[in-house]
Amino acid sequence: MRINAFADVCLRALMLLSASPEGELLTTQAIADGVGTPYNHVSKAVLKLRSLGLVEAVRGRSGGVRLSARGRTTTVGWLLRELDEREDLVECESTEGRSCPLNHNCGLRGALRRAREAFYRELDGIVVSSLPHQSQMEPVFVMLHTRRPELPR
Repeated sequence: MRINAFADVCLRALMLLSASPEGELLTTQAIADGVGTPYNHVSKAVLKLRSLGLVEAVRGRSGGVRLSARGRTTTVGWLLRELDEREDLVECESTEGRSCPLNHNCGLRGALRRAREAFYRELDGIVVSSLPHQSQMEPVFVMLHTRRPELPR
């Protein structure tokens, strides 16, 4: 299974925010620099994460984004389910709007739905904030010139 680019950016942003000292605000630009993704993509991701209650945004000159309490406990599986807007993994209609002639009582769609759910279930046990490690995040915080929290090695 493959996650889409938007979900990837959301996961990276949450990992960076969870590795930041608790309560510290990061600008959207700092997040974009830290995860190596264009600002406009990160900006959209932050808006979505905020609407899900995973981050808090503080406006103003010294504002920024920080992880919310809910964001500290969210799992990878839950987040990917929330971000997955596809109804099915296969396209059962052509671009011309014609249905697949094999669509009637098709077993493939159901099997792929179950496989996708199994993928998410496997990730339900992984809390996003448990993923970042010191050796992984230290170079990012050095680049961003921010304080580095102590993380597991």
